Amino acid sequence: MTTLLQQYFAIKAKYKDAVLLFRVGDFYETFNEDAETVSRILGITLVLTEQDPDIKAAASLPHYNLDTALHKLVKGGYKVGICDQLEAPKAGTMKRGVTGLFPE
Repeated sequence: MTTLLQQYFAIKAKYKDAVLLFRVGDFYETFNEDAETVSRILGITLVLTEQDPDIKAAASLPHYNLDTALHKLVKGGYKVGICDQLEAPKAGTMKRGVTGLFPE
């Protein structure tokens, strides 16, 4: 498992009851059950994969669609955690953390 995925799973473990939108570059990534939920509610593509044993499904949305996505997910009754990059891009894994939890 890559360091990025290790970071994702460590953060997701702290927010098990929330759909976690995990910022990677210009996109918010979702995995597994969260990806299925996001795909269904937002009408975006769900990618099924067997490349990593810990990731069965993935879906992503551009960062500029965050407000719309957040509104639809919360309106649908979901708790949502926004996990952002907390430092400027650099070589290696950058620090990330949950910067918002909705509904508040």
